Amino acid sequence: MPLKRLLVIDLNIPHGNGAFVVVRNRESLLHGEGRQFTSPIRIWGGSRGTMRNPEVLLGNLKRHSSDENYKYQQLYRNLYNRELLLLAYQNISGNAGAMTPGVDGKTVSEMSLERLEQLIDRLKNSSYQPNPVRRTHIPKKNGGKRPLGLPSADDKVVQEAVRMMLEAIYEGSFTDTSHGFRPNRSCHTALSHLKANFTGTKWFVEGDIKGFFDNIDHHILVNLLRKRVRDERFIDLIWKFLRAGYVADWKWNKTYSGAPQGGIISPILSNVYLNELDKFMIRFANSFNTGIERKKFRPYLNAQQNVLRNKKKLRQKAHLMSDDEKIQIKEKIRHYENEWRSMPAMDPMDSNFRRIQYVRYADDFIVGVIGSKADAESVKQEITNYLYSELKLELSQDKTLITHNTKEAKFLGYVITVYQPSTDSKKYSGLIKLEMPRESWVKKLQQYQAIDMTQKRWKSTHRTYLVPLEDIEIVSTYNAEIRGLYNYYKLAVNVGYEMHKFYFFMKWSFLKTMANKYRSKVSEQHRKYQNNGRLIIRYETKKGPKERAFYDEGFKRSKSLVSAGNSNIDRLADTFNFNSINSLGSRLKAKVCEACGATNKPLQMHHTKRLKDLKGKNLTRIEFLMIARNRKTVAVCEDCHLKYHHGNHKH
Repeated sequence: MPLKRLLVIDLNIPHGNGAFVVVRNRESLLHGEGRQFTSPIRIWGGSRGTMRNPEVLLGNLKRHSSDENYKYQQLYRNLYNRELLLLAYQNISGNAGAMTPGVDGKTVSEMSLERLEQLIDRLKNSSYQPNPVRRTHIPKKNGGKRPLGLPSADDKVVQEAVRMMLEAIYEGSFTDTSHGFRPNRSCHTALSHLKANFTGTKWFVEGDIKGFFDNIDHHILVNLLRKRVRDERFIDLIWKFLRAGYVADWKWNKTYSGAPQGGIISPILSNVYLNELDKFMIRFANSFNTGIERKKFRPYLNAQQNVLRNKKKLRQKAHLMSDDEKIQIKEKIRHYENEWRSMPAMDPMDSNFRRIQYVRYADDFIVGVIGSKADAESVKQEITNYLYSELKLELSQDKTLITHNTKEAKFLGYVITVYQPSTDSKKYSGLIKLEMPRESWVKKLQQYQAIDMTQKRWKSTHRTYLVPLEDIEIVSTYNAEIRGLYNYYKLAVNVGYEMHKFYFFMKWSFLKTMANKYRSKVSEQHRKYQNNGRLIIRYETKKGPKERAFYDEGFKRSKSLVSAGNSNIDRLADTFNFNSINSLGSRLKAKVCEACGATNKPLQMHHTKRLKDLKGKNLTRIEFLMIARNRKTVAVCEDCHLKYHHGNHKH
């Protein structure tokens, strides 16, 4: 009997390990018939379904994640769980774009339990239809524009709930070579993987997929999802997001391919798609890799034997040699030792030994090949063929470079090179070296408008757009920019050398900005803020005078990922705060207006983008509460919210 057609007529006192339940279906109800169950059963029903703890729900999905043969069913009904949607709302509420409206003009502000209940009703009766995303464009590093879609707030909530479920389903089946948009993984973990596994690489294949996010084939993606998910209502919801379209210049446009631009589910869907490439690379490596180890390099063995032979000769016949002969023997030993240390122990041209290594972050990937150039070219061709035939993606032949280890490859903004054999670095020979490229900090200076490159000698310049800010905001901006670039390139062997050059221009740009602000000379500003070799900005707060220094924490290289402290560079929202007494969901469910104190009233959550924007003497009660509690949200009743938006809610 289908579960959805069962109606609970009576639930008696528990009997033993179960309950005595009388149920009737539609047909038996007409004939006055009923059916009794005395064994334990799970009852699904109620106006909102069973309110399961989201952490328990997601944990149950994770249990079968690593079993690729397991089929997930009845996923869609989890979206009726108000607690899951509350968790999704909390996850997205702190994002930078949370207060950016979609095409419907709504934001996460004014979110309420009633609004979520209405959303659940639409999901239940299948009337839910995602809005098209509002398309805008953001600058790319190369000077172009990248399209970005802005979903509506309700769509963000549903997408975040779907994302959490998909992550729970797929995370355990993704390979260790995938690092983008995954919990506890980042650009740094991808680079650390490369550094640890690409030792001895002779050729790099730098992968570049043409317009990946715009060219994901919807039918292939849905068929991949169907391998794990047997719930057509859930699949149909994915289809709705894929085909929602976008609005640009007030005109709706269809989407025939690609992941939803700016969509919360796009990263996990892209990983599901490119996980097929990851698994292909494992299969390809198994067929490509040959030989247990390289054979010994004959010139290396000869040089080694010459060293040993001359040392033995010197040891046994030194008493018979003149001083000049001893000097000659010692020179020969040094010569052969230098020769010995300058060459690999194993034959780098051994055709019977081949290896490939692979690592991917989102749609960027790199392959390390131990073998000939012909081997590297064949690897590139195999990947090209697979992407085109199986995933309908095109590998850019011009941008997918094959680079020898004596030259610079690039991956995730780092320069990748290999330590070459030399007389003073035998122990490093063949190891991967991560470097910070010069253009990384030069482009940042250009982006911040902190440098004048029109002259033969570059000069720092003041930043006009920062002048209206408070002193503390200006120094905080510079500190954040310096710290941000340093944190990303902490793993580079030359991070100190390159960052000090960046720091030099930023420091003098800061002083020139302050000089421009106060209409004074740079030297005067330097004397004003100089304090024992540091630049100190003093400012007043309600608690008294405070000070903040211009960045002076140094640029020490981090040799390990742990010390780099950046393993969560692109980590998705955590869920550990769900049960916190201060979570957004629990505050809405408390039904106590945080502005007027009224109880048992439906609440709405009011958000603000930045607390520092709430200034002035005419603060409203809501704004005053936000500042006092140092919180960007406040749960208020509808009356207080209406008064706030009409300017009638003064403190």
